[in-house]
Amino acid sequence: MPKEAIKFSEYPFVKPNIKKFEKKMSQFIEQLKACSNAEEAAKVIKRLNKYNSEIETQTSVISVMYSCYTQNKEYADAQEYLDEVSPIFAKYGDEVTKLLANAPYRPELEKKFGSFLFKKYDLALKTFDEKIIPELTKINKLTSEYDLIFGSAQIEFRGETLNLSQLGKYLQDSDRETRKAAAKASDKWLSDHEQRIGEIYGELVLLRDQMAKKLGYKSFIELGYYNLGRTDYNAEMVKGYRAQIAREVVPLCQKLYKQQMKNLGIRKPQYYDYNLMFKSGNPKPAGDREYLVKQAQKMYSDLGPESKEFFDFMVKYELMDLDARKGKAPGGYCTYFPDYKSPFIFSNFNGTSGDVNVLCHEGGHAFQAYLSSGIKVPELMNPTLESCEIHSMSMEFFAWPYMEGFFGKDAEKYKYSHLADSIEFLPYGITIDEFQHWVYEHPTATHAERCAAYKEIESRYTPHKKYDDTPTLARGTWWMRQSHIFGSPFYYIDYTLAQVVAFQFAVENMKNHEKTWKKYIKLCKMGGKYPFLELLEKNHLRNPFIDGNIRKVIKPLEKVLKTFDPSKM
Repeated sequence: MPKEAIKFSEYPFVKPNIKKFEKKMSQFIEQLKACSNAEEAAKVIKRLNKYNSEIETQTSVISVMYSCYTQNKEYADAQEYLDEVSPIFAKYGDEVTKLLANAPYRPELEKKFGSFLFKKYDLALKTFDEKIIPELTKINKLTSEYDLIFGSAQIEFRGETLNLSQLGKYLQDSDRETRKAAAKASDKWLSDHEQRIGEIYGELVLLRDQMAKKLGYKSFIELGYYNLGRTDYNAEMVKGYRAQIAREVVPLCQKLYKQQMKNLGIRKPQYYDYNLMFKSGNPKPAGDREYLVKQAQKMYSDLGPESKEFFDFMVKYELMDLDARKGKAPGGYCTYFPDYKSPFIFSNFNGTSGDVNVLCHEGGHAFQAYLSSGIKVPELMNPTLESCEIHSMSMEFFAWPYMEGFFGKDAEKYKYSHLADSIEFLPYGITIDEFQHWVYEHPTATHAERCAAYKEIESRYTPHKKYDDTPTLARGTWWMRQSHIFGSPFYYIDYTLAQVVAFQFAVENMKNHEKTWKKYIKLCKMGGKYPFLELLEKNHLRNPFIDGNIRKVIKPLEKVLKTFDPSKM
């Protein structure tokens, strides 16, 4: 039985005992080896899952506490310990997977747990071997160092000491000189840390390439796809998808950017000018964090009984850390504590519309985790990452009718900027993806060569971006700010695939909310029982990889954009 839910502040902080873990896992492995049929194996699997739940809860608590307080020695030491031992967790997980995938009674287990689980096992066996543990350990340490560099950023700006998240609001300021000054301050910080960040990435790329070759792959690309659990699409299909975005979305975005600058009266725009959508200023939340959480509670309460129960639970058990502060890691995410069946939302509120996006986007992730918590097989609770992002991005559009509560008079501004930004995100997303493919095709490239490659790719998909005031970014270093490139290679395209699916929910919701909400709940409750393309098929959603489908998704949104007049906002 899972533990009873308690407030996050009351969670015990426990470092997994690696000796105890190895002993316990060795016992489970011996028990599985002794099983003569599926029924006996299922009993061992049940006990094993319970133990893994305990370990996963402990490691998730450590990761969250380190994210919240990167400069706390106890949490930093615990995170460093996890970086060292997590490959050992992977080693024992791999042994269990091998036993189950090759069990003589596998067909009976497939009937009990589903064939997709065993497809995942087959894929997992292609991604791990004990011989890559040294590389995995080094990769963990390097990505933690990258997080620490960004998490400990202290930037002096107009009499304040700010982290990168806090500086972000000045990059959206309605005063151009303020935007420019903030951009220069950010660029100076990146310049000061560029060498080490570049070295970290160079080491990560070589380590991943080395792992791939040890496992018999030509490059890390194939291994990277397998690591993400992609069973139903490959790099060639992604390449075709990027071509659709380039053809159908890039020209539309360039038109939107041109109109935006015309409305703002800016003749020679720089990259930071595009952060300002309206001459009168970007939409600003109508209140502080406490106010926004109350508005979110009203919204989730109104959407349906399932979402009301979910968000009340999040508030009651203090499962959100939202305020930006010194020493906190940048960004936002949702994670899950299996023992308490509790999601958790991490963010850095900075007084911009992004604060509301978090309550919807990460709220969508948390809602799916909450709805899927009854799925008995842990590996099937969460789908692969591109499917996870459908839940979050779709929730952003379900929130549209509630924007007056979040933004007051700026509600229409928010809706227009949210839709425009969501469309404009697609070319950026494929820029990051194509860059990563280039990197792992050229693993020995220098930092300067990587930056040159990024600059060339960026100029094709987002040609409006100019960096005349920011010499570090002008060299093609923007990618260094994108943490996914460092910690989760090839993940970033998932956001764009999910965005294309979320757009379908948005359009359907405008026609028939009740029907669309039921469809969304059904998708969330499916968790990860099926791979990405099968989830789409079962929920009657368009497959982004089929040529012509991007056009079919984007065209209705162009009509929605025309219902707004941003020049009058």
